Amino acid sequence: MNTPVLVDAHHHLWDLSHRPQPWLDDPGLGSIRRTFTAEDLRSAATHPVVGRRLHSTVVVQCVAEVAETEDLLALAERDPLLQAVVGWADLTSPAIGDVLDELIAGPGGGYLRSLRHLIQGETDPNWLQRPYVERGLGAARDRGLRYDVLVRDHQLDQAIRLAERFPDLPQVLDHAGKPAIARRDLADWERRIRVLAGHPQVVCKVSGLITEADHTHWTTAGIRPVWDVLLSAFGPGRLMFGSDWPVANLAGGWNRWAATVDELLTGWSQGDLHALLAGTATAFYGLPPPAAREGDTIAQTT
Repeated sequence: MNTPVLVDAHHHLWDLSHRPQPWLDDPGLGSIRRTFTAEDLRSAATHPVVGRRLHSTVVVQCVAEVAETEDLLALAERDPLLQAVVGWADLTSPAIGDVLDELIAGPGGGYLRSLRHLIQGETDPNWLQRPYVERGLGAARDRGLRYDVLVRDHQLDQAIRLAERFPDLPQVLDHAGKPAIARRDLADWERRIRVLAGHPQVVCKVSGLITEADHTHWTTAGIRPVWDVLLSAFGPGRLMFGSDWPVANLAGGWNRWAATVDELLTGWSQGDLHALLAGTATAFYGLPPPAAREGDTIAQTT
C-alpha cells in the first residue's frame, strides 16, 4: 500500500548573506528579495493536499554557479527534508565530465539527481541542440543523472528536439513549459505540449503556474484549462506536484497553491493521487521510499 505522503518536487532556497542572487534585482521581485531557508519552508508549508502533508522535497538551483550546487548538496546531506538536488554545471565545458564526477564524489554528492540550465534566458532557439551542449547532456546521462528542462512556451520546440535526440535521458519539464495563462494564449503551448508528451521519457512538473497567471487576480478556474491539458497529455502517472516556493510567494504562496491543487484533485483515484503527489517524483528522482522515512513528516498540524 502506498504511504500517503506529499513530495514537493520543485522549490528553491537561498541565503543572500552567503551567495548573491542577481536575478532578484528585478524590481518586481522585491517581496522575495531576502533569505529563504529550509526552516522557512517548513513554517510556510502547512496546508495538506488531499490529507497529505509535506514529507520531502527536491531543491532546485537558481544561478549558473557550481558553487551554489555544492552548497545545496551539503545542505541536503544535513537536512532530512531535502532528498534530492537539481544542480547546475556548465554543459558547454569540455571538462563537464570531470566537474560532474567531482560533484558526485563531494559532500552530499549522492543527492545530485538532475541538472538544469536557465534556457528561458537564452536567445538561441537551438541552444539545447548545440553540439557541445549535447555532449554535456550525454555526460550527465552517462552518470545516471536526469535533466530538468526550463523553457518558456515559445521555446518548447527545442525541448521536443531534445526528447527526440535523447530518448535514453530522463527529462522533466519544469513549470509545464510556462504557459501564457495571464494572456489566455494557450493554443500553441497546448500543441507543443501534446507533441512533447508523446515521448515516454519525459514527465512534467505541475508547478509555477500561478506566477504565469495574474499574480493578484488568478483563480482556480483560470488554472484549470492548463491543468486539464497536462492531465490529458501526460496522464496522472507522468505529472508531479511542485510548489516553486518561494517564487510562488509572488502570487499567493505555498499554501494557496496547495489548496488549489487539493481542489483540482477532487474525484481522483488513490493511485492517481499518489502518482502526482509523490510517486512520479520518487521514481524520477530516485528518492528513498516513504516507508524508509517513517516519522519524518515535515509539516505538522498547527
